[in-house]
Amino acid sequence: MEPAPPPPLDTLATPLAWADASGVLRGCTPAFASWLGVSARRLQGLALVELDAENGRLAGLLPRLPDTGEALRVRRARLAFPGNAERFADLWLARTDDGGLRLEAHPAEEFPGEDPATLLPAALSAALKGLAHEIRNPLAGLKGAAQLLGRRVEGEDARELVELIGSEVDRLAALVERLLNPAPPRAFAPTNIHAVLERVRQLAEVEAGWAIRLVRDFDPSLPEFPGDADRLAQALWNLVRNALESGASQVQLRTRAEHHLLIGDAAHRLVVRVEIADDGRGVPEDLAERIFLPLVSGRAEGSGLGLPLAQQVAREHRGSLSYRSRPGHTVFTLLIPVPDTPEQAPEPGTPTETTHGE
Repeated sequence: MEPAPPPPLDTLATPLAWADASGVLRGCTPAFASWLGVSARRLQGLALVELDAENGRLAGLLPRLPDTGEALRVRRARLAFPGNAERFADLWLARTDDGGLRLEAHPAEEFPGEDPATLLPAALSAALKGLAHEIRNPLAGLKGAAQLLGRRVEGEDARELVELIGSEVDRLAALVERLLNPAPPRAFAPTNIHAVLERVRQLAEVEAGWAIRLVRDFDPSLPEFPGDADRLAQALWNLVRNALESGASQVQLRTRAEHHLLIGDAAHRLVVRVEIADDGRGVPEDLAERIFLPLVSGRAEGSGLGLPLAQQVAREHRGSLSYRSRPGHTVFTLLIPVPDTPEQAPEPGTPTETTHGE
């Protein structure tokens, strides 16, 4: 029995486009033209790089496409027909047998915007440390005064207020200490991401007990990679704890392998993908663009350091941390590349700049 012929391009719902070896568009599916908001006729003859809304990102990637025909995934790309609104998608780019180009777009409805933490000047970090130094001594004085006051006051209500003052001073003092004395980097060692996630799961069970349902969805084929298991556990625990504090009833810990993926503008053959998904309230809309900034928190009692620390750990592993969120469905995605050779492993404590998240 002969195989069925492929469906006509006009019937495909996936946005596809193809270009010649010089990068000039020679055709596309109606779905691709409709996605960009123009007719297919207006796209034909246009250089593919003219659709790039990211100041030359595509132009820099096209020469790096493998000649083997393997597809390169471009995460969180922004395309636009000149003069039209931007469109967001994950792209798959590949060389065709005749040396041309094939582009497949997987549109996304939402992206959280550029990682604002990568846009912070170094002066902000210095300012935070300077501020921490300035408030350290007054905090010690407040702590001592609260202890003296606690010995003199009478009445249960007064004592509760004094205890509240003491606990808040302790919280601020811990925050200052973490700003001034971050943990020094340790040598990377072979790391099993599932062992790390198992530690996180145990912490979550101790914290939330039966109030939360933890679901594991692991890819057993994932290899070990050079990393800091303790730092990764802290980063992932911060993500899970955020889910618990958002009122989630279920948290999913999910791992997958990604092939030929870009993180920033660096291409990687194999990437470990870790997703922390929950059904909580989601990221407040007014914080959507700022959640990776230090001291930004959606809770009055929050320190605002959990997500910046998690993103810092991702960078130390040459990876990225991104998210998508709506009420009832929030997913944080950690990507960690697996080096092809030991020489390609990142140096511990050396952040890698990643300007493109999910």
